[in-house]
Amino acid sequence: MQQTPREDKSMLYYALVFLLIAIVAAIFGFTGVYAAAAGIAKILFILFLVLFVVSLVAGRRVAP
Repeated sequence: MQQTPREDKSMLYYALVFLLIAIVAAIFGFTGVYAAAAGIAKILFILFLVLFVVSLVAGRRVAP
């Protein structure tokens, strides 16, 4: 099952959105929102990197 390019980018997109929310919240002093959004952004980004590496490794298989 192949994913469309939009599905591939969605996790990274959400990580960047939460990072942006965290930065804006930090600027305005909402420390609780900042901490939560930064934590979510970090988790999503790490998950994106892991899935990206897995897809690279899986994509290198050569069919006989």
